[in-house]
Amino acid sequence: MNEGWYDIVEADEPITQGDIVLDCPLIGWQSDNLNLEYQDYLEALKTATIATQADVVVLTQACDLEHHKIENVILCSHLPIGEYQSIWEDEMRSSNQNPTAKAWKSHCDDICDGFVWNMAILNSLKTNEHKMKIRVVDFREIFTVPLTFLESLLSQRNAKRIRLLPPYREHLSQAFARFFMRVGLPNEVEKTW
Repeated sequence: MNEGWYDIVEADEPITQGDIVLDCPLIGWQSDNLNLEYQDYLEALKTATIATQADVVVLTQACDLEHHKIENVILCSHLPIGEYQSIWEDEMRSSNQNPTAKAWKSHCDDICDGFVWNMAILNSLKTNEHKMKIRVVDFREIFTVPLTFLESLLSQRNAKRIRLLPPYREHLSQAFARFFMRVGLPNEVEKTW
C-alpha cells in the first residue's frame, strides 16, 4: 500500500469524505434529449435524465456525513490514468496538437501542482486484496445521490472499500474548492499606484 494515502475499511464502516465507491449507479443528464420546446420544463428535465455508473469519490464534508446534516452526498468521478490519457490524446488531436510524451508528463505535473483547476490526481494503491492505478478526478461533472441510497448500496455489496486518508482527503477537498472559488473579473484593477 502507498503508506499514508489510503485505508481499507470494513463494509459496515459509516461513509465519510474520501471514500472511493467503484461502479456507483448515478443519474446524469443527456443534453441531446433536452427538449426545450416543452411548455412543462419539469417534463423536459425528466426526459433528459440517464442512469449511468462511474467510479466516484465522496466529497461531502466528513462532519456533515457523521452528523447526518445532509440528505444527498456529493460525488465526483475518477478514471484510471490510462483511460484519461486516451481522452486527453483525443482532445489534443482534435485541437490540432501533438500529444507527445513530454506534453503528457507536463500535463500530469500541472494537475498534481494544482494548475489544472478542474482536476486532481489520486495516488495508486497496491495491497494483496486491493489494487488501484493512479486516478484522475474530474470536478467538471458533479453527482449527488441520497445518503440512504449510498448506505444501502454499500451495505448490499458488503465489501471492504478504499478510503482516502488525511491530509490527502483534505488536499482533494481543497482542489475541489479551488475549482469552485475561481473568480474571473470583467475588468482588471487599474494599477495606478
